[in-house]
Amino acid sequence: MNVKAIITGIVLAAAVAAPFATMAQDGGPVVDIGYRHGNLRNAQQNIVQAWQLVSDAQIDNDDRLGGHAARAKALLTQADEELRLAADAANRNHW
Repeated sequence: MNVKAIITGIVLAAAVAAPFATMAQDGGPVVDIGYRHGNLRNAQQNIVQAWQLVSDAQIDNDDRLGGHAARAKALLTQADEELRLAADAANRNHW
């Protein structure tokens, strides 16, 4: 593998990871499942996207959603954590 390919890979990885790093800073869910568990990773990516959309809705509605959006975000964070645990269990069971 040549140097140009390595640098390109690093730049692409950084570009993909940047939005998720931002979400991690504000307490939201993160994508931390590797490509080995593609379905679980895809589910995590969808959770991160849903969490961000709920955050956008909160902003658009000036946080006047009766606490339901905040509760949804808490449940999305919990689902994200459960997916991480599922991937960890699969790893322990050599899947």
